[in-house]
Amino acid sequence: MSGMKATVIRRATFNAAHRLHNPAWSEEKNAAVFGLCNNPKYHGHNYTLFVHITGEINPDTGYVMDLKVVQDMIKELVIEPFDHQNLNLDVPAFANLIPSAENIARIIYDRFRAALDDQFVVKIVLHETENNFVSYPAE
Repeated sequence: MSGMKATVIRRATFNAAHRLHNPAWSEEKNAAVFGLCNNPKYHGHNYTLFVHITGEINPDTGYVMDLKVVQDMIKELVIEPFDHQNLNLDVPAFANLIPSAENIARIIYDRFRAALDDQFVVKIVLHETENNFVSYPAE
């Protein structure tokens, strides 16, 4: 049965602080654009991450990919470098990149894309709050 595709999804959570701030702008413009998210003392979120991996179902295993492998990848690529960190100060990927939910999802996607074979399609869904989340890449 070749050509049978499915998407497996693994959920994980992490906590991180950030500040949305564009250093090229004045303090006033940053405050006007980013509001409370521009707090100079930073603020945190309890992020919920969903990693979607689409591919062929392997006839020998019945898997697209072993979700334990996905879990281990999330730990290595996301949890260890991001959890309980200040994204602006502690994560090199955000040294010159505003750590918005969109950019966090993009960085996570890039890490998975680099780690996975091209046969897999990757999508990242990142919930910053219960009501605000982003999907990357765009559909």
